[in-house]
Amino acid sequence: MAAATGDPGLSKLQFAPFSSALDVGFWHELTQKKLNEYRLDEAPKDIKGYYYNGDSAGLPARLTLEFSAFDMSAPTPARCCPAVGTLYNTNTLESFKTADKKLLLEQAANEIWESIKSGAALENPVLLNKFLLLTFADLKKYHFYYWFCYPALCLPESLPLIQGPVGLDQRFSLKQIESLECAYDNLCQTEGVTALPYFLIKYDENTVLVSLLKHYSDFFQGQRMKITIGVYDPCNLAQYPGWPLRNFLVLAAHRWSSSFQSVEVLCFRDRTMQGARDIAHSIIFEVKLPEMAFSPDCPKAVGWEKNQKGGMGPRMVNLSECMDPKRLAESSVDLNLKLMCWRLVPTLDLDKVVSVKCLLLGAGTLGCNVARTLMGWGVRHITFVDNAKISYSNPVRQPLYEFEDCLVGGKPKALAAADRLQKIFPGVNARGFNMSIPMPGHPVNFSSVTLEQARRDVEQLEQLIESHDVIFLLMDTRESRWLPAVIAASKRKSTRDRTLDQQCTVSRPGLAMIAGALAVELMVSVLQHPEGGYAIASSSDDRMNEPPTSLGLVPHQIRGFLSRFDNVLPVSLAFDKCTACSSKVLDQYEREGFNFLAKVFNSSHSFLEDLTGLTLLHQETQAAEIWDMSDDETI
Repeated sequence: MAAATGDPGLSKLQFAPFSSALDVGFWHELTQKKLNEYRLDEAPKDIKGYYYNGDSAGLPARLTLEFSAFDMSAPTPARCCPAVGTLYNTNTLESFKTADKKLLLEQAANEIWESIKSGAALENPVLLNKFLLLTFADLKKYHFYYWFCYPALCLPESLPLIQGPVGLDQRFSLKQIESLECAYDNLCQTEGVTALPYFLIKYDENTVLVSLLKHYSDFFQGQRMKITIGVYDPCNLAQYPGWPLRNFLVLAAHRWSSSFQSVEVLCFRDRTMQGARDIAHSIIFEVKLPEMAFSPDCPKAVGWEKNQKGGMGPRMVNLSECMDPKRLAESSVDLNLKLMCWRLVPTLDLDKVVSVKCLLLGAGTLGCNVARTLMGWGVRHITFVDNAKISYSNPVRQPLYEFEDCLVGGKPKALAAADRLQKIFPGVNARGFNMSIPMPGHPVNFSSVTLEQARRDVEQLEQLIESHDVIFLLMDTRESRWLPAVIAASKRKSTRDRTLDQQCTVSRPGLAMIAGALAVELMVSVLQHPEGGYAIASSSDDRMNEPPTSLGLVPHQIRGFLSRFDNVLPVSLAFDKCTACSSKVLDQYEREGFNFLAKVFNSSHSFLEDLTGLTLLHQETQAAEIWDMSDDETI
């Protein structure tokens, strides 16, 4: 309780302080605001709470903040009074601890004092009910530190009790109580609200009249010595008023002490139990008003809430136990990405990255490293295709597998990789397809069974490429990459001006991690470019120019030389005789479908070279070399 000091001859008025009641929904909404809107912004934010005067005996006077606290236009719950507040959300625990609480309280107190002096509080009494909330949200652990403050101005003199407090039913007759209920309800209805924080009262033996604060001059005209006011009181203690009365009594002393010697206070408590309304437990008392009509300075203020131990200090709520672990993991992953975005690349469009669907053709050394880097970028949809099983040599280079995966012949790589991604991060949508990819020069016509299986494999691969946004060709050989390159080019899933890579993917152990990471980083850069997969190629010569995206250059190829730790960014036009993406190959594939593919599978390598004109190009090149030699000999 907070007590007034002064005249030893009279009892001192004490007040029941607010107890903060911050709903779980409030913390959830703060988390979303921090992640998506506030980010690193520590500027004060307007929020809103409310309090209620109909609680049963024994409950504390609560100021409640719910999920709607951040919407200043949200309606106040029925039969509750609003309280306007300011949120100070800090980025670090250290900032939370070192925040100047005295200064924050003084600033809020000055705002209340100015509204009293200017008369704004008479027009809008909600201005008397300000509060502060200082917070730090540890979003990785879901620990929320907070310190609540309800600023209350202190009068320069004590407020001696002249009479009471007593129950309303000891001062008012049943007829007066019924008249008060009716008058209060009518005023609320007129104002379009369900509760009034403060109101004026006049009464005689039969009738009770109420009015708004702003009409006090007319309402109390001709009245002397004493006035009566009503306060919507969240406290249910029989001998003490609640905290909202404090600032109102400062207003009364400043505005009316020169005209009235005392003020009678009705702490209005409106409880409904078992369908019966009761205000008889409201309390009424009279206090002497001190002289402060001409005081220019803001009074001293108090109001920081005590912690659970009764000392002056903050509180902490731990919501990690009541959060779903999968949702907690997702939020933590998102937080890491957004912290990177806020601090390094504020213009980065993370939604494009997180929502992209990636198909990884190959679940070996490159596939495992690409998948881990994709998850680091928050990609939620990853699909593996592979027909191999995990061998004893794999786990040391392929981080999604363990020794136990090699036993009993080894688990299928694609299925094991997808399962491991789910264990690492349950929020990822990972799938694995244990299937073969038909290759040129590998016949499939030995039997109708193998031919039909090849047809099914081709159809499934076509469906997978169609349903994904980005295709990673992570297989070991050029032949295994041919069919997906053709399908991807036909479905416009590949970038322009690129030829089929002819280099092997197996090299020094560290190269796969570097190559996998570069491939994913290149994908993210492409996604940030306005042209997407059709972005103009950046080359090594562009390194000193203005980069085309917030992440920098967007090369079409990255050639690395680990022996000298060097990278180059080559650029070339599309080869019109490419055996995978040239127009002749694509035309045949789109016109004949599987029949064309079967010819490729069952023919020698020269079939594609003859089709695209590579054979003729080789012959012409050889002829030119012979002709040059003849010229040299004749000179």
